[in-house]
Amino acid sequence: MLGARGGWRALRRCPSSIFSSSSFSSSFSSFSSSSSLPREQRAPAVRLRVRQALGAREAAGEVQVQGWVRSIRSQKEILFLHINDGSSLESLQVVADPSMESRDLTFGSAVEVRGKLVKSPHKMQNMELKAESIRVVGPCDTLSFPLKAKERHPLEYIRQFPHLRCRSNALGALLRIRSEATAAIHSFFQDHGYVHIHTPIITSNDCEGAGELFQIETSNETQKSAEKNHFFNVPAFLTVSGQLHLEVMAGAFTHVFTFGPTFRAENSQSRRHLAEFYMVEAELSFTESLQDIMQVMEDLFKTATSTVFSRCPRDVELFHKYVAPAQKGRLEQMLKNKFVTISYNEAVEILKQASQTFAFKPEWGCDLQTEHEKYLVQHCGEVPVFVINYPYDLKPFYMRDNEDGPQRTVAAVDLLVPGIGELCGGSLREERLPFLQSRLQRLGLADTYQWFLSVKNMSWGSIRFGFTVPRPPKIRLGSPRRLRDGL
Repeated sequence: MLGARGGWRALRRCPSSIFSSSSFSSSFSSFSSSSSLPREQRAPAVRLRVRQALGAREAAGEVQVQGWVRSIRSQKEILFLHINDGSSLESLQVVADPSMESRDLTFGSAVEVRGKLVKSPHKMQNMELKAESIRVVGPCDTLSFPLKAKERHPLEYIRQFPHLRCRSNALGALLRIRSEATAAIHSFFQDHGYVHIHTPIITSNDCEGAGELFQIETSNETQKSAEKNHFFNVPAFLTVSGQLHLEVMAGAFTHVFTFGPTFRAENSQSRRHLAEFYMVEAELSFTESLQDIMQVMEDLFKTATSTVFSRCPRDVELFHKYVAPAQKGRLEQMLKNKFVTISYNEAVEILKQASQTFAFKPEWGCDLQTEHEKYLVQHCGEVPVFVINYPYDLKPFYMRDNEDGPQRTVAAVDLLVPGIGELCGGSLREERLPFLQSRLQRLGLADTYQWFLSVKNMSWGSIRFGFTVPRPPKIRLGSPRRLRDGL
């Protein structure tokens, strides 16, 4: 065994692992593969996640950590492991005696490590684990395993192995960010008194009215389609929105929200049109102002973003460093500044006066395209922009008529953000029965939505967020026309 000083010199020469952000060292002068007490007499080990171990403030005796080996480095007098269990981007360094090394202890193997959690002498890592025993729970054949220890695999390569891609740093960080964002959204609504409603995934409602739905049929129905016998006695579809179900619930609860999978059968290769994504929708009863809805949108955006920043700093840093360097400044700017509000009329005038040439010519009465939305955000100082009061004929029947003269508009709002364009939308709902009845009759929907008229005895507003992780073009994670396959 080396003395403490010799061991320190040897460890300072150890190269850092490619799976950690820094090198680690230790000056332990001796190791033991087992405690002096028989196992049955020892106190049970405290099981820790890697994130918990890295965040510990004090040393702890007899702990147990389980995970997968991200790197292994054996030297004459010391064995280094880095293990990760998915709880954090950073791996936990394990320092062990070389005698604990075995043939099955390789990159990718699943291990259980028992030992003492001690302060790490390296300033970049707070704690490390001094191993007393290492058990290989499941070996990994490194020759056939497609992910290699000392290679930085491009995302195009990783996408060939959808069952393994969650083990990469980029995809692991993405999924942790999604998890924290989801929790932050739920917490926001619950903290503000909203009731969470589980709206149906299979429904007979076509909320959007665009005909872009996935229809549900049993295998027997497909084989005997000529008989037209439906499983539910009516045609059924995967939901495109939980809004109509929420509006019914808003007749009993003043604040409701849902957050679930949504399906769109849009035949598009665009990154903005996924076959399946998660959408946040909320309904607020007894509100008469778009400003109330816009305030909820702004508060939700800032709260969820701040929570992700505080809960996943290393994961966010990874994307800011390697994927979207410009986004860090943009997000900080969005959190600091009040969102800007302009009307649709103002937006069209800004676009008409722009020196930029657009593929789609901006005209009053036409929907805003992505290029228009991005320009408006840039024009307003790269801060989020609310565009309000859209033309009557552009929006669905349930949005409230502003009764504002020849250029008829409805009380609708879209939130545009830098680099993306439209992030979410909302509106005041039309509660005046004569207005609703007139428009439904004009659209030929009076019979279909007769039930809808019976719940309209109050004023309310609605919010809708399409919850997807924005993806720069160079790192598209799968075809938009596929199912989400885990992302």
